Amino acid sequence: MPGGCSWGPAAGDARLWLAVVLLGWVTSSSLTSSATSSTSSAQFLASAVSAQPPLPGQCPPPCECSEAARTVKCVNRNLTEVPADLPPYVRNLFLTGDQLAVLPAGAFARRPPLDELTALNLSGSRLKEVHAGAFEQLPSLRQLDLSHNPLDDLSPFAFSGRNASASAPSPLVELFLNHILPPEFDRENRSFEGMVAAALRAGQALRGLHRLELTSNHLLYLPRDVLAQMPALRHLDLRNNSLVSLTYVSFRNLTHLESLHLEDNSLKVLHNGTLAELQGLPQVRVFLDNNPWVCDCHMVDMVAWLKETEVVQGKARLTCAFPEKMRNRVLLELNSSDLDCDPILPPSLQTSYVFLGIVLALIGAIFLLVLYLNRKGIKKWMHNIRDACRDHMEGYHYRYEINADPRLTNLSSNSDV
Repeated sequence: MPGGCSWGPAAGDARLWLAVVLLGWVTSSSLTSSATSSTSSAQFLASAVSAQPPLPGQCPPPCECSEAARTVKCVNRNLTEVPADLPPYVRNLFLTGDQLAVLPAGAFARRPPLDELTALNLSGSRLKEVHAGAFEQLPSLRQLDLSHNPLDDLSPFAFSGRNASASAPSPLVELFLNHILPPEFDRENRSFEGMVAAALRAGQALRGLHRLELTSNHLLYLPRDVLAQMPALRHLDLRNNSLVSLTYVSFRNLTHLESLHLEDNSLKVLHNGTLAELQGLPQVRVFLDNNPWVCDCHMVDMVAWLKETEVVQGKARLTCAFPEKMRNRVLLELNSSDLDCDPILPPSLQTSYVFLGIVLALIGAIFLLVLYLNRKGIKKWMHNIRDACRDHMEGYHYRYEINADPRLTNLSSNSDV
C-alpha cells in the first residue's frame, strides 16, 4: 500500500535478530552473577574452615602419629619434655632417643586425660631423674620401659604416686629397667640396689606386676624382701649382673613364677635354702648358664639337687670354673668324692705368696750380712754380758751361803754393827 508502513521480510529478520541479542544478554548476566556468587561462597567456606581452631588430639609437630594404629612416635627428636598436645586416642607412645633428663610429677597429666595409653617406651632418652607420681593419671598403663637411661635418682614413689598410702595400686603388668645404672654412680655414698628396691616395693604399688627385667645393672646382691611385694610375678630377668649369692633373697611367695633368668652373673654355689625354695615353685624354669661355679665340698648339695630336679633348663651345660683341676668339668658328672676342699689357692694369690717369700728371704739375708760384718763387736758384747751375769750370780751365791750358815749370819751382823 502506497505511503503506509510495510512489514516485509526485512522487517521480520530485524525483529528476530533483536530478540536473539536480548536473550543472550540476559543469559550471560545470569551466568556471570551465578559464577560470582559461587566463587564468593567458596571463598567464604575456605576462610571459615581456616579460621576454626585446630581439633583436639592432633599430632604434635615433632612426632609421627597413626590414629588407625593408636600410636604416636617421637623418636630421636631431641625433646626436652613430654609433648603437651598428645592425642587422647594414643595407646602406644614412643619417646625414645630424646633429651628428657627429668620426668616430673604428673608428666603425663592431660585434659582430656590419656585414658587409652597402654604402652609407654622411654628407653634411651637420657633420663636421670624420675620423680614421685611421674606416671599418675595413666589408668590403663600396662607396659613401661625405662631401659638404657642413666637413672641417678629413681624416686621410691615413682610407680606408686606421690601419696603411696592413699593412691591405688599401679596398673603396670610389665616393667623394664635394663641398663639403668649411670656410669658415674657413687656406690660409696648411695646404694644403687637399695634405690631400685625402694621403688619396687613402695606401697605395694606393683603387686599386679607379671614381668620384671633388671638386666645389665651390675647388681651385686638383691636386697632382702625386694620381691615380697610382687606376688603375681611370672617372669624375672636378672641376666648380666654381678650377683655373687642369693642367700638373702626369698622366692617363697612367688607362687606364679614361670621363668627366672640368672645367666652371666658371678654365682659360685646355690645353698640349701635357695634350692628348697626353687624346688617348691610348681612351674618355674631356672636358667643358670655362664656362672663361675666353684666345685668344692660346698657344691655337694647343689650337684645332688641338679641330678634330681627338672626346673633347671640346660643343666647339662653347667661346668666348673674353679679350682683349676676341676675346670670345665660338667656338674652333672661329678660325684661327692670329686668334691673336696683342698686349700688350693688361685694363681693370683699364689703369686702374692711367692713374692712375699722372696721379700722375706731378702730381708733375712741382709740381716745375716749385718751380723757377719759386726761379728767381733757382737762377740765382745756377748762376753761382757756373760761376765756381768757371772758376777751377778756369784753375788747371789755368796748371799745364799751366808743365809744358810748361822755362824756366818752372826758374824755378818756383828761386823755390820
